[in-house]
Amino acid sequence: MATVSFNEATRVYPGTDRPAVDKLDLEIGDGEFVVLVGPSGCGKSTSLRMLAGLEEVNSGSITIGDRDVTHLPPKDRDIAMVFQNYALYPHMSVADNMGFALKMANVPKAERQKRVQEAAALLGLEDFLGRKPKALSGGQRQRVAMGRAIVRQPQVFLMDEPLSNLDAKLRVSTRTQIAALQSRLGVTTVYVTHDQVEAMTMGDRVAVMKDGVLQQVASPLELYDNPLNVFVAGFIGSPAMNLIDGKIVEGGVQVGDFTVPVPRDVLAKASGEDSLTIGIRPENFELSDGDGLGLDVAVLEELGADAYLYGTLAGLDEDEKLTAQQIVARISSRRPPQRGATVRLTMKEDQVHVFSKETGDALTAV
Repeated sequence: MATVSFNEATRVYPGTDRPAVDKLDLEIGDGEFVVLVGPSGCGKSTSLRMLAGLEEVNSGSITIGDRDVTHLPPKDRDIAMVFQNYALYPHMSVADNMGFALKMANVPKAERQKRVQEAAALLGLEDFLGRKPKALSGGQRQRVAMGRAIVRQPQVFLMDEPLSNLDAKLRVSTRTQIAALQSRLGVTTVYVTHDQVEAMTMGDRVAVMKDGVLQQVASPLELYDNPLNVFVAGFIGSPAMNLIDGKIVEGGVQVGDFTVPVPRDVLAKASGEDSLTIGIRPENFELSDGDGLGLDVAVLEELGADAYLYGTLAGLDEDEKLTAQQIVARISSRRPPQRGATVRLTMKEDQVHVFSKETGDALTAV
């Protein structure tokens, strides 16, 4: 096993104006499962490929354990990679696919067979070792690709969106299998996905990237509860956090005809600004019979135990509603309001996130 360190690692593609990965500083502990997440083009896959040796590092360095691997070829890095398309050889059996890298490394046949059998038992593939990939389902092919990585007994597993070709139900079951397997093997793992739900449910820590820059790295719960900026706040969570602009007034931030309570010490951090961005998770709203944020309900989704209200600030005309920001609130489904109704929503002060409009940075981060 080994630690992994990115030390201001930068990748600039020829002919581009800005780095695809810009001075990435990231420490990954021995045996840790870290997920790189972000929208398309954020640099997460490029970072993984830099670690694998498939992309050049233009400046900075990468270490695995106590070895500087920045300029080592992939075969000398002691890593195993699971690709998005599985990259299985169609003419080989499952057993031969899983043992191919060992064969190329001149591992004796008896040792190869032993490792393949052990990995197959771990992954529930014993009955499929004689089959060709075309005779397998997507989930089974994904497990073969995992088995091929496991038999190599590498210091680090690298996984590049390995579940993206699976259907929704299979993705859910397979991601729990991968997380449990990694925990059992204890191998340092770097996992790339664009799916923030996948990231939150699998990683010991999650690293959020945007435009090649690391925005925040923390445990899933820390990211959810204490996002450091507007981007992380809006990206982590499903449905996403409501981010609403409002004017600074006495006692808080005015949104529509309601003043969202914000502590004085938080408002004091916004010196020179006359408006701020308020962040509220959908589950932190409560229906109120009196005062509160006015919401014109446009859509009601009833999901059994919960219901989601989708709407816009109350009091807008029809043209304004077309361009107004949508607000989402999760409430009990026992007595939901009707579509078209106007409701009032309250929230607690300690559940309100406040961000600078100028910088996007959190003013309430712990």
